[in-house]
Amino acid sequence: MGRFPNIAAAKAKTGAAKGKLYGMYAKDIYQAAKNGGTTPEGNPSLKRLIEKAKKDQVPADVIKRAIDKVNSGSGENYETLTYEIFGPSGSTLMVECLTDNVNRSVSDVRTAINKAKVKMGAMGSVAYMYDNLCTVGFTGISEDDVMDALINAGIDFVDMENQDGNILIYGDPNDLFKIKEAITSIKNDVEFTVDEIAMLPKERITLTGEDLENFNKLLNLLDEVDDVQNVYHNVDL
Repeated sequence: MGRFPNIAAAKAKTGAAKGKLYGMYAKDIYQAAKNGGTTPEGNPSLKRLIEKAKKDQVPADVIKRAIDKVNSGSGENYETLTYEIFGPSGSTLMVECLTDNVNRSVSDVRTAINKAKVKMGAMGSVAYMYDNLCTVGFTGISEDDVMDALINAGIDFVDMENQDGNILIYGDPNDLFKIKEAITSIKNDVEFTVDEIAMLPKERITLTGEDLENFNKLLNLLDEVDDVQNVYHNVDL
């Protein structure tokens, strides 16, 4: 156990400002509704996003407008792009963008990279150092009961951690909903503290001094890019 770090440390998610956070959810919800239907009961991905948005205190009208765009036949098209970056002293980053303008996305991310004096890697140059996993976290259930529930459901999870009573399960992204269903089968009122699909680093590093300052500068610059949805990295902060 414990091969992976806490999801909060493994993932730095952009959107500290409310306006950007709302915009991120609006795009995600629109795309999920467009791909899988506008009814949450029939679209698990949309249902999950709506639940997360509400937890993050995204106004109901932001959610409604995103879904209404699909119902009205809006022609918006978003593309998911991933940029791989080499930061200072062995640090690496995976930057996910959701954009309706690829040229703008590339330009904005490159500007941040140039200002931070780091390098963009070729496709696959950083990705192999990360695992694409779902993470489900919750409290109030014993580790033994969780293990039994997963085994009974036939779920071949990757790892499980117990951090002071907060259980974290790591698994294949395709098993996210199966894992949640297995947990709710033994505690139907469970509240999930973590419900993510993320790129988790296989190894982590520590930066100090100027290297840490430059790395934090890069994170701040990326946070200012509207198209950036998620930033994953291998640095302990």
